[in-house]
Amino acid sequence: MSDEILAFKMQLKPGAVAEYRQRHDDLWPELAEALRGAGIHDYSIFLDEDTLSLFAVLKRKPGYPFDALPLRPVMRRWWDYMAPLMEVEPDNKPRQWPLPSVFHFAG
Repeated sequence: MSDEILAFKMQLKPGAVAEYRQRHDDLWPELAEALRGAGIHDYSIFLDEDTLSLFAVLKRKPGYPFDALPLRPVMRRWWDYMAPLMEVEPDNKPRQWPLPSVFHFAG
């Protein structure tokens, strides 16, 4: 089975770019372990500085408990920690807009 690739958009609040970067530079080891435990092995987030839109792309291996990740206490703490910096749902999960694939080149 091949990796699943997920892409989505999130939205930063004005003035939050530097703090958002810093918090990700200092990613908690227990969160990194939770991501790996969910099968995520490649995860990048890109910023459109004009709109403050974040574009995330992650690769995950099939057969891991990906759907359980939002239930992990460390994930919930991370969302609470990041909530002041971005648009969130009532439970502090970042608002996400899925991005469908329209092109992929694997050379």
